[in-house]
Amino acid sequence: MGTLKTEPARSRPDLLAPPVAAALGRWPADATVPVDDVLVAPIDPTLADTAAFCAAYDVGLDASANCVVVAGRREGTLRYAACVVLATTRADVNGVVRRHLDVRKASFAPMADAVGLTGMEYGGITPIGLPESWPILVDARVVTTPYVIVGSGVRHSKIALPGSALALLPGAEVIEGLARPAA
Repeated sequence: MGTLKTEPARSRPDLLAPPVAAALGRWPADATVPVDDVLVAPIDPTLADTAAFCAAYDVGLDASANCVVVAGRREGTLRYAACVVLATTRADVNGVVRRHLDVRKASFAPMADAVGLTGMEYGGITPIGLPESWPILVDARVVTTPYVIVGSGVRHSKIALPGSALALLPGAEVIEGLARPAA
């Protein structure tokens, strides 16, 4: 986890967006990944973007995951999903994600929509605490990562947790081939 100084996330709600803190408060006591294995670390908010964060905190891109909000319309209804992929890859938005959402065209949700619907800051959106009606599509490579770094819902911290924990989130689906290697 590079040079991050971590501690249990539920003990630091000041480092979490409200929906994230609420989701950690509902973490099942019998989960295969205990809530205290979900860690948080403060960071410089100007370094929240993946490349800058990884360089500044000595975290490999292969241990950092991005959560992107995708939207598509079908018969007048807007459908959302969150995609979690390693920073070394890119989500296959117009292939795998589009088919999963059963829409004609999928694209990254506009920033205002992503922020407004999640209650999280742009650049800090995390799969923890997303609207329960959204599917959370997790690339299979993410869940095999011993510890992965994701957003915390705010730009001034990051969450570190076992990759397998992301498969336990409400609405999570692990998908082989969700992402392709970054060019």
